[in-house]
Amino acid sequence: MKAYVGVTDGDWYRFLAARPSLAEVNFWRPGGGREFRVLTPGEPFFFKTHYPDNRVVGGGFYSGFAQLPISTAWELFAEANGVDSLERMRTRVGQYRRVPIHPNEDPVIGCVFVRDVVFFSQDALADPPPEFAPNIVQGKGYDLAVRSYEGYFVELLARLVGGPIEVDLSTPWHRPGPVYGDPRLTPQRLGQQSFQAVVLSAYHQRCAVTGGRIRPVLQAAHIRPLPEGGEHRLDNGLLLRSDVHTLYDRGYLGVDPKHRLLVSPRLRAEFGNGEQFYSRAGQLIAVPERRADRPNREFLEWHLDTVFKAA
Repeated sequence: MKAYVGVTDGDWYRFLAARPSLAEVNFWRPGGGREFRVLTPGEPFFFKTHYPDNRVVGGGFYSGFAQLPISTAWELFAEANGVDSLERMRTRVGQYRRVPIHPNEDPVIGCVFVRDVVFFSQDALADPPPEFAPNIVQGKGYDLAVRSYEGYFVELLARLVGGPIEVDLSTPWHRPGPVYGDPRLTPQRLGQQSFQAVVLSAYHQRCAVTGGRIRPVLQAAHIRPLPEGGEHRLDNGLLLRSDVHTLYDRGYLGVDPKHRLLVSPRLRAEFGNGEQFYSRAGQLIAVPERRADRPNREFLEWHLDTVFKAA
């Protein structure tokens, strides 16, 4: 297991600590150029304030990363960005940039999503982690298999979950529970809002079937829905235009394990149209660059076997 300790300012964490209902937050970075690849979903992420305060004030579990325009980050996370308005968020981001944000500009920022967040009380803040140098301004990753880190991070994990735990530090930590509607932590599982964000980012804000880029009608679709045992996972997601999403969920469209579009004959038989989809039948849909992020074969086969109207 790995852990990450990110450096934050007092305003961000105090704003969120005062809103305990916000269990999934955006630990944003003002620059959107560098991706965050330190953790995999389900591994712990802690928040530490700047020097000289220099205290660990809380944490949660990593849920994904996306490069998003400020307006989209606000649309998806609102106050979970640590501010009370889009205007305030633009101001905060601008304070960290060399060039001021133009009124008509919507710059891309790096969004690190953390779920199941807990902030510690003022009388229970933790000392900084081992070997965390004063000149570190963004954060530091830790391999918890290193014995000298083990005791420190096991104690912090216990604070996050509210009591002692037994944890194998060689694997991502999770807690058991039912799949649907449960906030358990498992490798690859994302939070609800971070699922929307990472799917949007992985597909470059384009519908996987039509290539459309009209943001208000783009939706993160589950290949296998949550009520049917699916999860908020990037490889269980497709970015689809709203009408395409509806047709996919109702079985009039499908995607085979080779990522080719399938169109049910029932679309024409029942509605007398759908030519825009029949003309695309058999074509490859757009998929994320990283193989691990692409639609999972198992989930695609489930949809074809269970939902797709083959005849």
